[in-house]
Order: sequence, then C-alpha cells, then structure tokens
Amino acid sequence: MTPVSCQQIPFECGAKRMTSSRARSIAILGATGSIGRSTLEVVEASQGRFKAAGLTANSSLKQLCEQAARFAPKWVVATSPQESASFDWSVLPEGVEVSVGQEGIERLVTQPEIDVVVSAVVGSVGLRGTWAALEAGKTVALANKETLVMAGPLVMRLAAERGTAVLPIDSEHSAVFQAMQAGRRNDVKRIILTASGGPFRRYTSQQMAQVTVEQALAHPTWDMGPKITVDSATMMNKALEIVEARWLFDLPADQIDVVVHPQSIVHSMVEFLDGSVVAQLSPPDMKLPIQYALSYPERWPGPAEKLDFRGCFHLDFEPPDLGRFPALGLGFEVARSGGTAGAVLNAANEAAVAGFLDGRLAFNQIVPVCRSVLQHHEFDANPDLEQLIQLDNWARREVTRWSCS
Repeated sequence: MTPVSCQQIPFECGAKRMTSSRARSIAILGATGSIGRSTLEVVEASQGRFKAAGLTANSSLKQLCEQAARFAPKWVVATSPQESASFDWSVLPEGVEVSVGQEGIERLVTQPEIDVVVSAVVGSVGLRGTWAALEAGKTVALANKETLVMAGPLVMRLAAERGTAVLPIDSEHSAVFQAMQAGRRNDVKRIILTASGGPFRRYTSQQMAQVTVEQALAHPTWDMGPKITVDSATMMNKALEIVEARWLFDLPADQIDVVVHPQSIVHSMVEFLDGSVVAQLSPPDMKLPIQYALSYPERWPGPAEKLDFRGCFHLDFEPPDLGRFPALGLGFEVARSGGTAGAVLNAANEAAVAGFLDGRLAFNQIVPVCRSVLQHHEFDANPDLEQLIQLDNWARREVTRWSCS
C-alpha cells in the first residue's frame, strides 16, 4: 500500500470547496478541549470567513452548551451516551440539534454543508470521526496525531481515494507543510522536528524516577491538556510526531530528525538538497497553525500572537539525549516498522500515561511499559482498520496488567 502525502495533494484538492465567498463551514470534534477552544477563537476573529456549524464534546456538556449559545452552531454532539443521558439539555439554545455517540459524530461530519472537519479529540478515539469525515470527502484539519500514528497508510490512502486533503494542525507538522512549499518534493533532504525538551530536559535518571504528576503537568512554554503535557515531558509526543510525519509527508524515517529547541519559536525546519534550511517561526500559539489549516491555501490576518523583533531574544538548538529520553528511539523504530506498531505504541502510551496520572505507574516507567508491550505484540505489516482497533484494545489491557502486577 502506497500512502499519498499532503505534499503530493493537488492544489485544488484541498481548497476547491473553499473558494466561494460564503463562510467556510467548520465542524469541530473536541470543541471544549484546548485545540477546540483555540479553533473557536480563530472562528470568532475571522470576520465571518468561518462558521462553527457543528461542535462535539464528551463530558464537558455545560461548556458545550455555552459555546453553542455563543457561536450558534446547527448541530452539537455529545459523544458519551452516559453523560448525555444525565445532562439537562434545556440549557441548550433553541434550534440547535443534538445527536449522541459515534453515530452522532458520523452524522455531523457527513452533513453536505460542512467544508472542514477539525479533528481535535485527544487519543485514539479520534480515529473513527476522522475516518468518517474522509469517507465523506471532507477536508480534515488534523490535530489528532493518533489517527496517523495508528493508521497512517490507511488514512492517507482513503484521503487520496476520496480526492480530499489532510491538513496538519500540529505546530510542527504545519511548519513542515509550510516550509516544504519553498521547494519541490524531490528536493527535500530531510525534515527537522523541533522539541521544547519539556520540563525535565536537564534531569538526571535519578531525578526522573522522582517526578510527580504536578511537575510533569508544568510545561515551560505550551498550554496543553494533561495527556499531551505528560507526553511532552517524556518526549513521547515527539516520538508520535515522528510517526505522524512519516505518513503525512510520505518520508522514510531516515529523512526525519529531531532537535531540542527550548524557546518553541522555530516550530520545525526543512532542509533541501542544496543545503538551504527553511524554517517557520512564530510564538507558541496554536491559533496560527489552526487558522492556516482552515484558510489554506490563503493567509489572512488572525488572532495569533506575533513575533516582536524590536526586542532581543535568542534561539537555542541542541541534539536530544536519547539515553534520558528513550521514547524518541521508539518513535523512529515504529516509523521504520509501520504496520501494527504505531497502533500498539499509541495505545500503550495512552494507557501508561493514564496509569501515571492515576498513581499506578511512576513517570520513568511509562516508556519501558510501552516498549515491553510493543515487543510482545504480533506484528502485521499490512493490517486493516478493525485489526488496528483490536490491537489498540489489547495493548491497553496489557498495560493495565503490567501496572497491576
């Protein structure tokens, strides 16, 4: 199976539905999360260019109703039937249609008037919504990296078959996507993903063993949800981004590199064959890559923070320490292997992070647990979607068994 990268997508493919003067109609999967809230800020500042037509949430249903009152979507979806059943929907503004569960998500993303689906759900649960949107031929603005980590070749193939685009919202992949437009695809030597290094980049192994949940959730530059913040602290977030980049840009693992950049101003770089390196710079504000994915191929003024070159600042770069941050090695390993490896690594990590946040695992056990589960699964080079979902469930059970032993 040969995946098709976003770099190979024809210009019209991702943009042809967005060239009319009407507002671009957006469905936001995970509207109450960090990315979802930032997306709504972009919508609000767009001067009518974007409309939030559909919003989903899992348990934050009161906040979802508040968003509905502010943005007047046509549809809202409560993804948890249990949460929906116990919620008082009388607070929802009149005229907003409510759907529930996975069927509700699929109904939302297949609505004819939806132009772009923002996949901002954290974790593997985002795969099915993204898949349904692509099957319906929608452009997907992807923040849910787990979709490509789990099923990258299948997802990119589906996008190509439906003649639509997967556009990155992750700041690193958006930076690569933007920088790659400076040259031809065959001129790319490598891409360089930047990593903040998280709060523990100077910690010793002994200090790592004593890390508390409170310390792990204190990120030095980004404001993110707890799962992604812990991933940044272990650098598993960067490992998953290596795998995501491998499928999104159709590059082998040996053309992907990582460098630590604590300021989080250079979001990633592309090196071309002639030695030129093109970088994308901006303050650490997710509203910029979100807006670029929604407005692509156009650029508009927006609410994201801007760099101020009138003041002094410096940019530092250093190689990552693979000994202290072994998650990166797992990322490269999985990017080389493909097949079922991504789904297993992602599920094991989600379960291990949950175990750490619940106090069942130590911080320095997260990556070893993931490696153990990855090494003991039955690898298949060409899985189908259902097989990947089954392995996702298996890996979670293995982590639970490991952490309880």
